[in-house]
Amino acid sequence: MSRTTAPWVTRSERLLADGRDIYYYDVAPAPERLGLDERDLPPVATTSEIRYDPLLDQWVVIASHRQGRTFLPPTDECPLCPTREGHHTEIPDSDYQVVVFENRFPSLAGSPEPMEEPVLNGAEPGLVTRRPGVGRCEVVCFTSDHDGAFGTLTPERVRLVLEAWADRTAEIGRLDGVEQVFIFENRGTEIGVTLSHPHGQIYGYPFIPPRTQRVLGSAARHLTRTGESLFERIIRDELAAGVRVVGETPHWVAFVPEAARWPFEVHIYPKRRVPDLPALDEDEREEFPALYLDVLSRFDALFGVSMPYIAAWQQAPVHEGRDLAHLSLQIFSIRRAPGKLKYLAGSESGAGVWINDIAPETAAQLLRDARPGGPDH
Repeated sequence: MSRTTAPWVTRSERLLADGRDIYYYDVAPAPERLGLDERDLPPVATTSEIRYDPLLDQWVVIASHRQGRTFLPPTDECPLCPTREGHHTEIPDSDYQVVVFENRFPSLAGSPEPMEEPVLNGAEPGLVTRRPGVGRCEVVCFTSDHDGAFGTLTPERVRLVLEAWADRTAEIGRLDGVEQVFIFENRGTEIGVTLSHPHGQIYGYPFIPPRTQRVLGSAARHLTRTGESLFERIIRDELAAGVRVVGETPHWVAFVPEAARWPFEVHIYPKRRVPDLPALDEDEREEFPALYLDVLSRFDALFGVSMPYIAAWQQAPVHEGRDLAHLSLQIFSIRRAPGKLKYLAGSESGAGVWINDIAPETAAQLLRDARPGGPDH
């Protein structure tokens, strides 16, 4: 089955050997996809659950079945490379542009019933409520080139990835019980990456994550107090100050937040308030790739090494707060200097109080001064 997302993009749908979905995103017209998954795979089975923490008022995912997932395989055994003779992978084709498939080791899986308010657990006296760990987990492969990186993609490929992200956000958001679609990329072994092939992930949570809840609460209070959008105020103030701005286009701005937690942290916002990726218009989608690639190139140019980072799209929940939320992309690195990493120690992990070793204004200046041309550029 094939269908088109944007007019120039074709999505082709297939099934893997164990029944999981796989989606190929290609610049139209799509190449013929004849590959069949010939692996003998058992059905995906998960034992995850979510538990409600009454002290912090948030859900925690318990996914002990994931202990056996693939961990730092050699290049010739990478499960995200195209299939070749003698090595069958998660992508049963000889090449691809962008591929998304259901995770073989998902933290969340299945179709939940609508979430209810936390209640006392009748089976076990106490405050902890347990529910099945249902939701959706997908893997996004940005390129078939095992030795590549997101920062080495062409603007055209980034645009294709953006279309895939937007399409999956819309599709996953329509699944029963999904309350938040979270898209992210982990890069670098220092971050904890277990597969070096350039890829990211998408989670469909059956609850609204605590960060989103807190941000929307702040936005609601600011709107009540001032009558304006908190996000639009932040963007206006950052553009006016200029000292923390790293890059700007007519429709986007990238800046180091004034109270940055990480040594090098950049937020990228569309200047127009939109709730999520599907809401971006054509001009915004066309402009985004160059700005994002520029920010990533500056990260790598800082110390002349591949910077470990996490990039996470902050989108509106599926059903709540859509009139308050403002789409943004958060990129941060744990590297604070050559050979030195920022660890979450006692204050951050124990008390939730962040201590940043670099002034945000200094970090922004260092990023502006960085000259692209690092190891991956």
